Amino acid sequence: MHAALKIALQIIVGLLALFLLAIFYIDLTSGDTEPIKDADGNIRPGSIAELEKVELGGMEQWILMRGKEKDNPALIWLHGGPGSTQMPLAHHLDNELEKEFVVVHWDQRGAGKSNPRGFDENTMRFEQFKADALELIEYVQDRLDKEKVYLLGHSWGTCPGIELAADHPEHLHAYIGVSQVVDDRRGVQVAYDWLIETARERNDRDRLDFLEELGEPPYDHTEYRQLASLVREYGGNFDLEMWRIALIALRAPEYRVIDYFRLLGGMNRGGAPLHDEEEMLHFDYLKAVPALEVPAFFLVGAKDYNTPAKLVEEYYETIEAPRKDLIIFEDSAHTPFLKETELFNQTLIEIKEKTY
Repeated sequence: MHAALKIALQIIVGLLALFLLAIFYIDLTSGDTEPIKDADGNIRPGSIAELEKVELGGMEQWILMRGKEKDNPALIWLHGGPGSTQMPLAHHLDNELEKEFVVVHWDQRGAGKSNPRGFDENTMRFEQFKADALELIEYVQDRLDKEKVYLLGHSWGTCPGIELAADHPEHLHAYIGVSQVVDDRRGVQVAYDWLIETARERNDRDRLDFLEELGEPPYDHTEYRQLASLVREYGGNFDLEMWRIALIALRAPEYRVIDYFRLLGGMNRGGAPLHDEEEMLHFDYLKAVPALEVPAFFLVGAKDYNTPAKLVEEYYETIEAPRKDLIIFEDSAHTPFLKETELFNQTLIEIKEKTY
């Protein structure tokens, strides 16, 4: 079977599986976050557990704030994608973090709960995402009475994340880049070269034919997604099978059935509206952000070929910051918070201990 067709069928099967699971297992009336309780089952005094709509960039968007102590520092998570979300995984991943932070998840415009019917995808512009994120930071500061926050970006979220860290250091205790985008053109070339080498080692003729037909980058959005699918298949992207991630997401109390349709719609759209027809956006933070005025921490999976680890290491060596650390997760690819959750969470807690 042609490689591209097989990848497309795998995506379709995954989406159908998610659809069927949503129909059979998700309560139509669900859609709120659970209160944080003490050992006796009582709501913990001083805790916060809120799911709410806020207006960002002239559009109502959804955020989730959870923490065992409202007085703890806020950790704002900018999810990857565009189109993917972190909120439906929070119930599975964040328990330890909620002891040390008020963890803030945000479904960005066009993603998850913030992808309503009639959404104008023409508003998906990079500067708009940055502006939305800045409004969110200021909202959280005001809502929780915080002078500063921790800003964590993952994958795509590291693009607005690191630019906001450079432009508005006064808002941040520290910047945390997880699977940091460094130079996406070079990153795609690194991924392509790795795929060619791996396919040859495995004597995978179908994949070699597919890659040769695709050709070397640069790519448009459709071509990039084809390459990214193969990176995932070869273990350089997500660290869990998509069906396992779907099962986790389907247990999220914050999501209703309609929200999963919105999530699928956003994932299917991806970042296409951000790109020209000829080529994807280009970020090169080696040149654009050579220095920060806040502590910077880079967390990367050693096996990551979506945002290649070797480029993150190169960036870490060159960027100037009051304090900087590079933490490599040896067993992970693009999502160390899924593969090495306990170590990942402990790392974030240690960052807080060093900077708060």
